[in-house]
This record gives sequence, C-alpha cells and structure tokens, in this order.
Amino acid sequence: MELRVVLPVVLCLFAAPLASYSRHQRTALYPSAHRIRRGAYSLVNPTFQSSMAEVNLLFEVLLAGLQVEAGGDGDEHSMVIPDEELSSLRSVRKLEVLCEDVLPKGLSEVRRLTAALAQRRVRLSPQDFERTVLTMVYAVQVLAKVSAARQKDMWMDALLQLFRAVQKDLM
Repeated sequence: MELRVVLPVVLCLFAAPLASYSRHQRTALYPSAHRIRRGAYSLVNPTFQSSMAEVNLLFEVLLAGLQVEAGGDGDEHSMVIPDEELSSLRSVRKLEVLCEDVLPKGLSEVRRLTAALAQRRVRLSPQDFERTVLTMVYAVQVLAKVSAARQKDMWMDALLQLFRAVQKDLM
C-alpha cells in the first residue's frame, strides 16, 4: 500500500523538472518573428542566411555600413544601407524585415532576451543565432551613440551578455 502512495509522489518529483525544461525550451526568444508581418506568409519567422551566397551578402551589407536604428514608424526605415546597389537587392528584403520587425530595439527587450539566453540549456537554432548576432550589431551601434554614462554601462552589459550567449553556443 505504501508503494502505491510513494510511487506517484516520486514520479511527480522527477517529472516536474522535465516539464518545466521542455516548456522553457519552447519559449520563443524572438516572439515577433512568429507573427505575420506585412501581410505575407513567407515573412513569418524570417531568416536571412539560408545559403552561402546570402552569408556573403550579409558580410557585404555589414561592411557597407548597415545601420539599424530604433523607430521605423511610417515611411521612416529603421534599417539603412548606404550602398544603394546593395539596398536595392531583392534578397535584402528579408534582412530588412528582420531588422525592422524582429530584432529587439529597446534596452528592456534586449535585457529580456539576454536573460532568456542565459537560462538556455540547448544550442540556438540557426535562426535564433542569426538574430542574436544581428542584435549584437544593433547593440554596438546604440552603444556608439549613447552619451549618458549609466545608459552606456547598461548597453555595454547587454552587449557582453549577448556575446557570452553567442560564445557559449559556439563551444
């Protein structure tokens, strides 16, 4: 009779961490990536790098001076590529959607992301890895523009946490 009482309790104790672990792993790091944007199904959960040519294109875009800014209301774009030839490429459209609609722009959003990344026990998906690196690019650009010491420290900490998450994923 005691075994009938103890066995369910032991099973519950072992199952609780597993249930929270699987629930935690299903939590989206970039929830806005899973929402339909701009009325196009193909832009749900967008990713830019699906081939080596796109990896090379991203490298060219970054070298050309990609600027990602907060804002992006109306006609104002939050992603600017100084090279007009690169910015007119059709394949850069996915990168534009990523930068304008998916990446976290506020410090609180970036800190929420870094907290979720710090608790992660599994490797990042290729999409989340790409978005984390692009968030690092954005954080570096914000850090270069911020003048207040307190804000600079907070953005520096967020950038460091993003770097640690990428480093942990690569090891």
